[in-house]
Amino acid sequence: MLEGNRVSRISVRGFAVASATAVTAVGSVVGVASGSVAQPNNDAEATAADTTLLADLPAGQQAQVQTASLTQQADAVAIQADASAKKDAEQAARVAAAKTAEAKKAEAERAAKAAKERAQAKQAASRSSSSFPVQSSYTVAQIQAMAQQMVASGQYQCFSNIVNHESSWNYQAVNASSGAYGLFQALPGSKMSSAGADWQTNPATQIKWGLNYMNSRYGSPCQAWSFWQANHWY
Repeated sequence: MLEGNRVSRISVRGFAVASATAVTAVGSVVGVASGSVAQPNNDAEATAADTTLLADLPAGQQAQVQTASLTQQADAVAIQADASAKKDAEQAARVAAAKTAEAKKAEAERAAKAAKERAQAKQAASRSSSSFPVQSSYTVAQIQAMAQQMVASGQYQCFSNIVNHESSWNYQAVNASSGAYGLFQALPGSKMSSAGADWQTNPATQIKWGLNYMNSRYGSPCQAWSFWQANHWY
């Protein structure tokens, strides 16, 4: 402290050194510890000359030095914490961005797949029953070939599964007890007339009706097949 115009024993530089080099424990020595060996160079001697021991300070100034040291350390910890928090935030942002990009990619792939299926369904739908030559009879292979041209490729297996279970691809199959008829065991069979008057003899007409039925009632052959698996009817 000041006594008149005289500066106290600890100099301004000495106080600065003491504040900068203080340790956190109360009562620790600031600067060069008592009894330590000075290095034989001018810089070390100059530093030692300007360094004041904490024990040499009045009690009030000791508290000031310790407070300055603790404040400095707290500031350093705060700076480090801010840097760590910033780093964590940046990492979290990168992870979130990667997840968002992944989700957008998956959504784009789903949309592309759906668009492809719609295009295939549209192309398949353009193949009407009249696109196939009328015959007096048809083999299973011929009926399946028709279906493959009329049903979207991604839906064909589900479509085929239903036909397999309903009629084993026999377009003239009749249920003796109910009268259900054709590839899809329509009941009554005459409802297939909405797809063509030749519904009894033309499997292509039946396929057209069955595909329209699955799409309108369930959304797609695969959704119709899911329902069939759960209920054993559709």
